[in-house]
Amino acid sequence: MTEPDRLALEVASQVRDAVRPELGTARARQRVSRAPGGDVTMAIDEVAEQVVEQRLEAEGDIGFYSEDRGLVTYGRPRAILVVDPVDGTRPAAAGLESGCVSVAVVPPSEDARLGDVSFGVVHELRNGQRFWATRGRGAGREGASGELLELRLSDNTDLRSLFWTAGLRGRPLLPTSVVLEELVDGSSMRGGYFDLGSATFNMTRIVTGQLDAYVDVGRRMVDECPETEAAFLEVGEGAVCTNFAYDVAAAVLIVQEAGGVATHADGRPLDTHPAVGSSRAHGLAVLAAASAELHGALLAAVDRGMHRLRAWVGRSS
Repeated sequence: MTEPDRLALEVASQVRDAVRPELGTARARQRVSRAPGGDVTMAIDEVAEQVVEQRLEAEGDIGFYSEDRGLVTYGRPRAILVVDPVDGTRPAAAGLESGCVSVAVVPPSEDARLGDVSFGVVHELRNGQRFWATRGRGAGREGASGELLELRLSDNTDLRSLFWTAGLRGRPLLPTSVVLEELVDGSSMRGGYFDLGSATFNMTRIVTGQLDAYVDVGRRMVDECPETEAAFLEVGEGAVCTNFAYDVAAAVLIVQEAGGVATHADGRPLDTHPAVGSSRAHGLAVLAAASAELHGALLAAVDRGMHRLRAWVGRSS
């Protein structure tokens, strides 16, 4: 393990220590600002951001990119940490278990890509469970007391029995439901759809075997059906809110190193997507699954959903 890898683990642990007393408190939900990507910054986010900033400033010769601070460098960085100090702000503010801190390590370049992520850690804020992965060397999981836990991938490939979740925050409900209705309705009785509020928590459930897949179609909807942009802007209070690299960089590596599949929502590899940044051009949508066979079935279902969306938009206009 390299020094930046150890630093990533340490930062994640320190964020958890600082944020845990804030979980579920009234002050955690206070709106304090707005992140460059468009999401609301709540007080619990700011507590976590300050921990990241103070720890890495003390470290020196390091850089980080976070949801609210953007790119910050100290000295001559030997790496950049791509950080989402609280992924799942709303469940964390509510005191639910699906809030995490996510930290990924990339080379010290603003041109770093998701394929350059060498190490990633996702640390649950409430329960303390921790996941990590090193590119080419596998993934791991441990409990709050440090005990090693099993990584498991579901063998389900039947969409009717799908246990899954999707990205919904900031996505307009009606057009999103048009894309996802086949999956939601099809799994309603034999499987189940869950809205857990955190991309990192969602994807790490794939490697625990609790869920089969994570389906985020937001950015694909805007890119392929620009007629939906007005609805995105309305829901996002003037911003197109989708996932960014800091949301998924660590979790994508964990899923892939554990043997799962994670791609763009249209099936393209994620490797060339920028790892640093949160402009409109940096948004992305992720399709992650426990197996290649399930991923293929989900991709086909999403393709059908996009066809329905284009027809629906045409009827609505």
